[in-house]
Amino acid sequence: MSLHGAATWALRGLDPEDAHGWAIRGLKLGLGPVGGRDDPILATSLAGLTLLNPVGLAPGFDKDAEVFEPMLRAGFGFVECGTVTPLPQAGNPRPRLFRLSDDRAVINRMGFNNRGLEAFAGRLARRGQGVIGANIGANKDSQDRIGDYVIGLTRLWGLASYFTINISSPNTPGLRALQTRAALEELLGRLAEAAKGLPAAGKAPVFLKVAPDLEDGEVETIVEACVAQGLSGIMVSNTTVSRPALKSRFAGEAGGLSGAPLADLSTQVLGVFASANAGRLALVGVGGIASGADAYAKIRAGASAVQLYSALVFEGPGLVARIKRDLALRLRADGFASVGAAVRAN
Repeated sequence: MSLHGAATWALRGLDPEDAHGWAIRGLKLGLGPVGGRDDPILATSLAGLTLLNPVGLAPGFDKDAEVFEPMLRAGFGFVECGTVTPLPQAGNPRPRLFRLSDDRAVINRMGFNNRGLEAFAGRLARRGQGVIGANIGANKDSQDRIGDYVIGLTRLWGLASYFTINISSPNTPGLRALQTRAALEELLGRLAEAAKGLPAAGKAPVFLKVAPDLEDGEVETIVEACVAQGLSGIMVSNTTVSRPALKSRFAGEAGGLSGAPLADLSTQVLGVFASANAGRLALVGVGGIASGADAYAKIRAGASAVQLYSALVFEGPGLVARIKRDLALRLRADGFASVGAAVRAN
């Protein structure tokens, strides 16, 4: 067993949130893996961003923008930090993170716990090379949640490679209501208006992060609103509040479910977005990715890039190297010369 494999095994014996805290500490001390040079076939672009590979780290792991550089060194093509809210908040009471080992899944009801926008911005301001995204949200007790997103975008303008507007966490009451037509149009309209007054030099792609639990017709509504307001893309998807058949003893816990049980649902929803989108927006596939095959399925369904997080709980940060090797093999085996050529190849 490698040193990193042993560390992953040891952390799995701890409370999940404590284990995550120790993982962050270890990465800050330089104990993370170092990935090798990426296979050239994996180089791609995402909404104008140049990526060495299409495998990104989803938000939730690096909530406070503390370890994005170690995670880039581990081999991720891009890292998304957050979710960050204007004011620090403690989140929901513990326990709020559950490891469903029998299902290779995680349930969380964290509630946007983070140290706030100022600390986050200070760390991003010191970043070096690499594609680093900022996932922004609203404080639970905010009187103007849309205003919170405007504050986040304005404060981080020029510091992040791209922005993700997170309106799809199930753990902030009422947040997912922002996905409805009227609320979404107001949110995106206010963000677009705010961006007009910000320096052109800081312009970066803006994505919307959506839930997989959508009603008929909502996908089309979301796509058209994003196109109308000039967004660059959509992250498909966040965690699900649905509950497929699960074996773990924590299956009944409230919160968002991620990991292997989300894979098929998120890929299915991604395909619906790809059909409605017809190539107008960049799509990022998120949910249940634990192998090159999983990443490849998302790409063929319409994703220009993918993100993962939950699988790291079970496999450790060395997983990204294995996914990239397998993905490169699959691309070549099917005669694709690039990741871009395989997008929406189904």
